[in-house]
Amino acid sequence: MIVGIVGCGAIANTIVNEIMSEEGIEIKYFYDRDIERAENLAHIANGIAIIKLEDMLDKVDLVVEAASPIALKNIAIPILEKGIDLMVMSVGALMDKEFRENVHNTARKHKAKVYAPSGAIVGLDGIKAASIGKITQASLTTRKAPKSLGREVEEEEILFEGKAHEAVEKFPVNINVAASLSIACNMDIDVKIIVDPKVDRNVHEVLVKGDFGEFRTSSENVPFAANPKTSMLAAFSAIKLLRSFNESFSVGT
Repeated sequence: MIVGIVGCGAIANTIVNEIMSEEGIEIKYFYDRDIERAENLAHIANGIAIIKLEDMLDKVDLVVEAASPIALKNIAIPILEKGIDLMVMSVGALMDKEFRENVHNTARKHKAKVYAPSGAIVGLDGIKAASIGKITQASLTTRKAPKSLGREVEEEEILFEGKAHEAVEKFPVNINVAASLSIACNMDIDVKIIVDPKVDRNVHEVLVKGDFGEFRTSSENVPFAANPKTSMLAAFSAIKLLRSFNESFSVGT
């Protein structure tokens, strides 16, 4: 499988360093608006930095988007129209219902697949199973350090309390987990975002109730030093998904 990457930041660097010698997966093409970042990562992977997205589309089986919600909206349809599979890290963009339906319809029409790794939360497989029945309540409480949210505060402060689609609009690069949960639950979940100077990790607490019963999960994720808005677990989830394409035995949904 030949893979191209769009967005050559912290997530892409982690993926490349883990997958570089993986049998059956060749990360070959790199695109970033900052060509120097693409060239640096291409050098590490013995790959090719490209100037235009189109330069990889006839050469890859899968594109990994690790850029931003705006980037995803610009590249998703051209990729899928070529029948190329797409892995989405900026899941928040899919809270735009019209865009999500366009992505879904284009992928189906051109026999492409769209993958969204579990990202920075745990329990998403359980939520997907629970959604077979009726989910009556779902909420996410996210707690991050001021640096992760670009704030300067000395005391804990609630920055947001509302629905997931509103959270994604206000914090487009911070709260992809809210979008992942909403899509898995088939509902616009409740979200609370707290900035807390006492924490040094990205904390996500999830509560889901429904026909299946209820469960709670809590994760305390180490953020990337180079990009504290993003948790390392998000990159690890992408790596695990890439590796799953070569696995003959799978556990979980």
